Amino acid sequence: MTETTALAIETHGLRKTYHSRSGRRIVGVEGLDLAVPVGGVHGFLGPNGSGKTTTIRMLLGLVRADSGSMEIFGEAIPKQLPSVVRRVGAIVEQPRFFPSFSGRKNLDLLARAIGAPSARVGAVLEEVGLADRAKDSFKGYSLGMKQRLAIAATLLKDPDLLIFDEPTNGLDPAGIREIRETMRALADGGKTVLVSSHVLAEVQQVADTVSIIARGRLLASGPVSELVSQRGGGPVRVGVRDPGRAALVLRDAGISADVGPDGFITATGVTDPAQITWLLGSKGMYVHELLAQRVDLESVFLELTEGHGPGGVSLEPPAGAAEGEEVSGR
Repeated sequence: MTETTALAIETHGLRKTYHSRSGRRIVGVEGLDLAVPVGGVHGFLGPNGSGKTTTIRMLLGLVRADSGSMEIFGEAIPKQLPSVVRRVGAIVEQPRFFPSFSGRKNLDLLARAIGAPSARVGAVLEEVGLADRAKDSFKGYSLGMKQRLAIAATLLKDPDLLIFDEPTNGLDPAGIREIRETMRALADGGKTVLVSSHVLAEVQQVADTVSIIARGRLLASGPVSELVSQRGGGPVRVGVRDPGRAALVLRDAGISADVGPDGFITATGVTDPAQITWLLGSKGMYVHELLAQRVDLESVFLELTEGHGPGGVSLEPPAGAAEGEEVSGR
């Protein structure tokens, strides 16, 4: 992010630890510097257990950070949270509604409880695409519809920032598409959407910018297009009559080339696939297949998080703890 970019969320050196029942200290978030620009969809990505939910809970004042600083729209959190909380809507757990009540009645009750204008109920049902099902009982909604009603509930106070923690968990492809389209529409309408997820293909379709973390640490951040382009071209599948000789030619030119069991070459480290055609053609070898595999957000994510291990948390044993002591808890 540039220095002039207005930020909806900013953290510096954020750290949070927990203690397991056996006395070990579990590091959930470690020195996290996060910058979420105002406007658009920001993907907050990381393996399960990498610190995404812990970070969100700290931002919402649900848990206290050990150290570091946090700001939402320039207001220090948690000190100034009461002054900014009305600008924030969040879904961090499965929301609870009355099963036998209609979607509209559930929102009517909630609007009265939080002091939101009753006119907002119809407006938010329109925003999430549930206006035509507003009179149906909640128990008859699909999982995707239930999640959209939860989003509608967060919109009642017309927040500027929406925070969704794994909003597509448990949804079928149709439900995932509905949530994705809803998030995109909200961002296009001027809101800032922070979505935590480990489903990379879905995030790439909706996010403008992303932050990737593992073991509670930031690995990369920025526009999706820039993070992908920085990784250069992906592997290239090459079909040629004499793959062994062709691979030698490519290696001599500084291109990594391996011949697979199917007789095709996989070439990496190529900035322009046309270079392969030219190199082999100059040696009298003509390519009959050339397929450049696209670099996507998932491949960038896997490259960055490789070696960080499943779960993504690190452990700090207490003084005198025995090596190999069993750890339980979060």
